[in-house]
Amino acid sequence: MLKLLQGLEPDRPPGEDGGSGTGVGDETNEFGQLVSVAHGPRLGIGMDSCVIPLRHGGLSLVQTTDFFYPLVEDPYMMGRIACANVLSDLYAMGITECDNMLMLLSVSQKMNEKERDQVIPLMMKGFRDAAEEAGTSVTGGQTVVNPWIIIGGVASVVCQPNDFIMPDSAVPGDVLVLTKPLGTQVAVNAHQWLDIPEKWNKIKLVISREEVEQAYQEAMLNMATLNRTAAALMHKFNAHAATDITGFGIIGHARNLAQQQKNDVAFVIHNLPIISKMAAISKAGGNLFGLLHGTSSETSGGLLICLPREQAARFCAEMKSSRVGLSGAVGQDGGAGDGQQAWIIGIVEKGNRCARIIDKPRIIEVPYRGSVVSAQEGSNNNASPPEVQLT
Repeated sequence: MLKLLQGLEPDRPPGEDGGSGTGVGDETNEFGQLVSVAHGPRLGIGMDSCVIPLRHGGLSLVQTTDFFYPLVEDPYMMGRIACANVLSDLYAMGITECDNMLMLLSVSQKMNEKERDQVIPLMMKGFRDAAEEAGTSVTGGQTVVNPWIIIGGVASVVCQPNDFIMPDSAVPGDVLVLTKPLGTQVAVNAHQWLDIPEKWNKIKLVISREEVEQAYQEAMLNMATLNRTAAALMHKFNAHAATDITGFGIIGHARNLAQQQKNDVAFVIHNLPIISKMAAISKAGGNLFGLLHGTSSETSGGLLICLPREQAARFCAEMKSSRVGLSGAVGQDGGAGDGQQAWIIGIVEKGNRCARIIDKPRIIEVPYRGSVVSAQEGSNNNASPPEVQLT
């Protein structure tokens, strides 16, 4: 997929290994990252956000965009998930504030007027509510008519250098921490299979209908939770690099992050925290979606963070003790619980900028916290998440 974006990178002058061809003061380092010597770091294609030094001294524009098709039945929750997914790219760089958001919305031609009037306002409300919990607002965007429903957005912030953490400073001896469980793709598909007998028959021996519903609700709650708390704690506990886990699965994003590092390191994943029973479903389907190999897509997944070994346990403990709202806003009244789980899942060792999962990783079954009731029904989930499991 990254090959499709290579044409967007600035051309280098022929015969020059280091120059980017972008003008005086810009160079490309040996890891393919664009660095503005005069104005500070610049991050281009391949990572979570672009970082562009501004003309005004010491400031950078950090910006990201994302969109996708609906994957849950609740339009309000879909809006929240879409907003959380966009903001997650900023949070992966340790940025906790967003100056502005735009919404991208495609309305399906196949929807009748009644369906449009019911579904689209709920999606927009979910997106707006999540943005407000993140301390920002939606000031505009683009709406089109299309064969498919699509929702997403753009998030922008102007930062000083100490506001963000470049994803390139992991060192041997660091540990890998993950802030949300895996398995959202399996949970969402299993929920769809409840009404498809030939699919349901393949997994019904390892999971009940009630458990599928619980897993689906758990996946929705996780996807709608902002990674804002983790972003703030990245600064407190001296994180060296991070990325968010989405469409390429945990191993895909781990490899991409490893390739960005300045030091000769490799990421080794020993533990896979997975929503309860999703590993069993995957095994029943012959490693369905590649979940146990780390290739299963996630939507609005957690942050994968490289932390100093001595800081990781405290990071996880503080994640759990930090009170957050449904979408992850820190310190708000009426939040969804008393914090989020985080797990130590692997190590950073000396290597050639690669990532792998060991042959028999430990599967951590992450219990369900209870059903999510749509916010438009005026209900909050106040269940506390289970205890942090450190390994």
